[in-house]
Amino acid sequence: MSLRTFRGLRTADPAPVFARRLVQLVVGLYLYGLGIALIVRGELGVAPWDVLTQGIAKQTGLGFGLITIITSGVVLLLWIPIRQKPGFGTVMNALLVGPFADLSLWMIPTGLDLWARIVMLLGGIVVLAVATGLYIGAHFGPGPRDGLMTGLHRRTGWRIWVVRTGIEVTVLVTGFLLGGNVGIGTLAFALLIGPLCGYTIPLFAVRRRADAAAPGSARDRELPHPATGVTPAQA
Repeated sequence: MSLRTFRGLRTADPAPVFARRLVQLVVGLYLYGLGIALIVRGELGVAPWDVLTQGIAKQTGLGFGLITIITSGVVLLLWIPIRQKPGFGTVMNALLVGPFADLSLWMIPTGLDLWARIVMLLGGIVVLAVATGLYIGAHFGPGPRDGLMTGLHRRTGWRIWVVRTGIEVTVLVTGFLLGGNVGIGTLAFALLIGPLCGYTIPLFAVRRRADAAAPGSARDRELPHPATGVTPAQA
């Protein structure tokens, strides 16, 4: 199967722009795994989906990265009934974030002093925000979890914050019951990640040929709203 089979790779972008998008996607996904690992090693509470991953890991003994991949696969199956179509970046997100998180977890020691863990927590949230801006700004499609949120929003007509809150509360409670780590870091993530992504998503958005042909219009249609994660076309 050709890479150009995936939605998002059929492009009229010049080769340098297309190459930048590919590099930006991979760097963004690596940083996403690193950000997850920093928050996990902070040991002060993790993001809702990572609470679920930790809980499943505790109950099954499987590795963090492997569970992340499996969870992404299950979430992608949920795209089928809501008719959400994956992009190339969606597939790469599902396959790469888990291994990148495992690699980073292997590199970062455990049992550090409290001050170091606080720094890792805050640093991890910032890195995750940068990573989100990079991979979304590459315009290769949303990650499995973001796509589930926007797909449910589009199919049900429910407000995006209702959909997002419902999904994250469900995975958070499930992960907590399975033994995942909920703490001040979970709250910090919830409060900080939205405003930070509101800055990084437009900052790292690649300006494509369609944007140059119609300044502002194509770009505005593709970029998600920083507070909701939904593009104007999906709203």
